[in-house]
Amino acid sequence: TKKMSEILKAEDIDKALNTFKEAGSFDHHKFFNLVGLKGKPDDTLKEVFGILDQDKSGYIEEEELKFVLKGFAAGGRELTANETKALLKAGDQDGDDKIGVDEFTNLVKAA
Repeated sequence: TKKMSEILKAEDIDKALNTFKEAGSFDHHKFFNLVGLKGKPDDTLKEVFGILDQDKSGYIEEEELKFVLKGFAAGGRELTANETKALLKAGDQDGDDKIGVDEFTNLVKAA
């Protein structure tokens, strides 16, 4: 499995994480843009999804979403409960309370 820093630029990851280091400040639109995901091909987005899907279930569940920033770099903070719920709501298109790979790629593209 690739590391996030092999897919995206380390400086972009750092910049994005620093921008949202305050609890409650997370904005997925801005984050995906800053981290360099916007405009990446589907294959790349699927690789990123694979890293964030820690239990390899094919979905990013709410518990994994909480750690989404840590998926980009170990120094990332945990999302607050409200941030996690907002991200889940934004990404979960079919109402199953988790984000599948297609939902993830759509979420990034909509950013």
